[in-house]
Amino acid sequence: MSRSRDLESPMDELGGWVARGRSAAARFDGDAYRRRVARAAEALADETSYRYRRAKRHVRRHPVATVAIVAGAVGALLLLRQALRRNDGD
Repeated sequence: MSRSRDLESPMDELGGWVARGRSAAARFDGDAYRRRVARAAEALADETSYRYRRAKRHVRRHPVATVAIVAGAVGALLLLRQALRRNDGD
């Protein structure tokens, strides 16, 4: 009796996985999915364009601050690289 229950349990789980796979595949099929992907891509492009314009405007208004930020970032990366290189040699 316990042996048949041991065999039935994995088969029930497998059936659940198959059903979940079918429902997941159904979500990616059809025009609705294509529209969602197109809207998401358009939203991403709009957000990227907005951030680019905002950064460009900031650079135009505050060039010294922008150079200082970039120099600080480059300096931090170089220090981090040097610190990691020292740890590799030990």
